[in-house]
Amino acid sequence: MVPANIAIVGGGVAGATAALYLSRIGMRVTLFEKGESLVSGPPFCHLHAGGNLYREISDEQCVTLLRQSIDLLRFYPYAVDFRPTVIAVPLTDTGEPDDLYPRLEMLRSEYRRFIAEDERNQVLGDPETYFRLYDRESVEALREREPVAMPQTPDEWMIPVAREVDLSTVKFPLIMVQEYGLNLFRLGAGAALSLQKLDGCDLQLGTAVTAATQSVDGNGFIVTATEGEHTTTQRFDYLINAAGFRTGEIDDMLGFKRERMVEFKAAYVTKWQESAVWPEVIFHGERGTPNGMAQFTPYPCGFVQLHGMTNDITLFDEGLVGSTPASAQPNLDERFIEMIDREWEWSCVERRSRRAIEHMARYIPAFIDAEVASKPLFGAQQIPGDDPTLRAADVSFVGDRYARCEVVKASSVLSMTDAIVERLVRLGYADASVQGTRTFDVPAVPSEQLIETEASSIAEARSYPTCLSRRTVREGSPAA
Repeated sequence: MVPANIAIVGGGVAGATAALYLSRIGMRVTLFEKGESLVSGPPFCHLHAGGNLYREISDEQCVTLLRQSIDLLRFYPYAVDFRPTVIAVPLTDTGEPDDLYPRLEMLRSEYRRFIAEDERNQVLGDPETYFRLYDRESVEALREREPVAMPQTPDEWMIPVAREVDLSTVKFPLIMVQEYGLNLFRLGAGAALSLQKLDGCDLQLGTAVTAATQSVDGNGFIVTATEGEHTTTQRFDYLINAAGFRTGEIDDMLGFKRERMVEFKAAYVTKWQESAVWPEVIFHGERGTPNGMAQFTPYPCGFVQLHGMTNDITLFDEGLVGSTPASAQPNLDERFIEMIDREWEWSCVERRSRRAIEHMARYIPAFIDAEVASKPLFGAQQIPGDDPTLRAADVSFVGDRYARCEVVKASSVLSMTDAIVERLVRLGYADASVQGTRTFDVPAVPSEQLIETEASSIAEARSYPTCLSRRTVREGSPAA
């Protein structure tokens, strides 16, 4: 059986994962990434192990995110920060904590089922502690306790929340759920270190694909790529379009139509003197309103990443655009392209970061003293179709030899690659025995020291604090 010669355009989380997976099962892979390092697209910081941040999505999408997150945690164990998430419903919100219980119970039941299928799927702790409720009396009692340096129990994780959150602003109970952190710098570092050791992968960083056409015989693609002043043209048996928000540009090169949206969003990097080790904290809210969801994502050294789902913080007026019949590539306003390709105006960074701090300080009053720490984490997220609430999506195809990666959440990348492998098996490039093996048959995990060093270098090269490349809690420290 002759392995396929595969081109992957784009080295984000989708392209990097596909390259790891396919190289490992014997394919010949060339990964083109125009940047100087992998995984530099829209920021991700959260393993959506159940989708509890999104009340508006279906139960089916939540179960899909749970399963995909379990797979991702097993594939990239070094990228996961083992800290839980606390979910609060503010008094200003029309929802109630009670509304969340049926979904949480359903997700716990699904988690039990996944573990029954394979005990190695128990990566989110014991199913009985997948979520835990905290009534006001319990939280008030925790206010009297001092934070601990290395939280090991749900109560220990909840202490800083109990001490610092203005309890008069939220409804009870609060919910702690085993949705962990996901570190993009560590994931990019580990993926690059692994790919560099695989003989079957040609990793071409700093290389942009400038043209792509179908071969005359219809059984492949001709791809032209440029690195500096050097241009090459190669033929491939299979083409994977993992170009992120620019996926439509490759579609347009090939004359393929696709309806999609692109949304520009940003998360803000702040520094707070509070030294306690926090869980992630989500204050639910209606997207696009002044009371939009507030997301507190802690990192070491007092850094906190903030989302505020309002139009003057994380969201942007005219930041959501769709494709047209004339082009599969949504046309983002030039000011967003300027931010993505060049730089932000510092006045905009300060203005939006301060708004994010003020938005969070409504619930955590002491946070008003936080400072702007760096430029935001930002990017444009693609959303296939015309539903902006879609969160569980992975891949679509044109014919037998073209895959279009359409990942909305990072956790979807392995189900995406499973579907591509199924096509390769059907084409005779891979044996059916390789299907479904990717969770366990991963490349040797790089050493912690190598990952820390490489992740820190990536953060520094992108002008972010190197502490963002570190975990809050080391692997093996249980979050609950």
